[in-house]
Amino acid sequence: MPNDATVDVLVIGSGAAGLTLALCVADRCNVAVVSKARIDSGSTNWAQGGIAAVLSATDSFESHVEDTLVAGGGLCDVDAVKFTVEEGPAAIQWLIDQGMLFDTTKKGPYHLTREGGHSHRRVIHSKDATGKAVQRTLDEQARAHPNIRVLEDYVAVDLINRDADGARGPCRGAYLYDQREYRVKTFAAKAVVIATGGASRVYLYTSNPDGSTGDGIAMAWRAGCRVANMEFNQFHPTCLFHPEARTFLITEAVRGEGGRLLLPNGERFMKRFDPRGELAPRDIVARAIDHEIKRLGIDCVYLDISHKKKKFIKEHFPTIYKQCRKYGIDITEEPIPVVPAAHYTCGGVMVDRAGRTDVDSLYCIGEASYTGLHGANRMASNSLLECIVYATSAAEDILSKLDDLPPPPDLKPWDESRVTNSDEEVVVSHNWDELRRTMWNYVGIVRTDKRLRRAQRRIDLLREEIQEYYGNFRVTPDLLELRNLVTVGDLIVKSAAGRKESRGLHYTLDYPDALPSAEPTVLVPE
Repeated sequence: MPNDATVDVLVIGSGAAGLTLALCVADRCNVAVVSKARIDSGSTNWAQGGIAAVLSATDSFESHVEDTLVAGGGLCDVDAVKFTVEEGPAAIQWLIDQGMLFDTTKKGPYHLTREGGHSHRRVIHSKDATGKAVQRTLDEQARAHPNIRVLEDYVAVDLINRDADGARGPCRGAYLYDQREYRVKTFAAKAVVIATGGASRVYLYTSNPDGSTGDGIAMAWRAGCRVANMEFNQFHPTCLFHPEARTFLITEAVRGEGGRLLLPNGERFMKRFDPRGELAPRDIVARAIDHEIKRLGIDCVYLDISHKKKKFIKEHFPTIYKQCRKYGIDITEEPIPVVPAAHYTCGGVMVDRAGRTDVDSLYCIGEASYTGLHGANRMASNSLLECIVYATSAAEDILSKLDDLPPPPDLKPWDESRVTNSDEEVVVSHNWDELRRTMWNYVGIVRTDKRLRRAQRRIDLLREEIQEYYGNFRVTPDLLELRNLVTVGDLIVKSAAGRKESRGLHYTLDYPDALPSAEPTVLVPE
């Protein structure tokens, strides 16, 4: 039976990484870019701060590398850091060539801001909505390209890399659930690229959009790819705390431009935790806020930028100003109530410098991947940089092999002959809630062996129940995401349980000190 679609390159994910790769290969082949909702529904569109790159004569590659290594807590891959940093200026120029408009100073050069962990001003930005500007720029270019087909409202089910006997081989495509036609379709490709983003939706409180459910990481794991460093989940220190607000992040740049973290009585507290104060790396700031909230029994702390001039605040942070005003908060006059929330997945699918995974013809780029850049903690604004740099590198590798890759075969169609429609959708919603609460309560900012054991027991039961449900009923988007989330939750807990120290984003009361040396946590599928 013929495939529903056959392309040269199938890109699963439509953020900065996926669109960059698509645009870099499209002049020589045909590409399908798949998005589980609208093309701009991913995390790229939500990124506020900017992109870190060495663009000033007073800055240097060596300084950016050193800052990244320090933030990474001794677990960064030095070669990956150097590669990413040195490709930074070219990545920014590529974006500019696509039509990206960055903020400039009155004298002409691009305006650079400074964020936590950076020793220089090196974060180029577009107001406080850089991700939205990047997404819009790349979206326009992709939709205009004759060789790129954009497919919205498709949820990836699984990669296709097994033969008739069940043995693993090269990736030849993917099963995709068409949410408009309510059926699973078969897409074949010479090369498949995972660019699905992170997995922060595994936690109850997160700054991420709804789609950040670890789909690519879970699919790659099932396909036979190793994953690494899944215990390092970055909690952004400052998300808006308001009963009507939902997952709204207050960018790191607010602290970079002088924002002060305060207790309810107006006392600054960060210097008690780190001499860098508010400009300490995110893990330290998030842990400090979490400590103060628990110590005092308060709901939140406050981030105050109101000592700056109103014009400065409105010009630099128009999105935050507008959003906070919507909830009755005038950031030019009063502090912003904030709490930490799950924000970024530092681990992911293991890849090399070209984005290649353990499975032939399968690539992984962006937040879903583990390149070695972030180590035990991601430094602010290095993520969009990684997306562009590794997408470009993966595109070069795909193009170098494209002519030698075999044509996509006719693949086995999706089989629904032995399943029925569910009559118990409450199972999905209940398990979804239980999983996320379990992860938040037991695998959050501060961990213990006891908490991790509790989490593992609950996840084992949930995984068994979800798999049974998946095997008996027709798939739905919620079920597919839940299946992936429980896989990712299991990987996070196993990784955390295996690290008997505190390092970067992984902090455990049972092992509060870092070991003299450490290696990445690598999990290998059976």
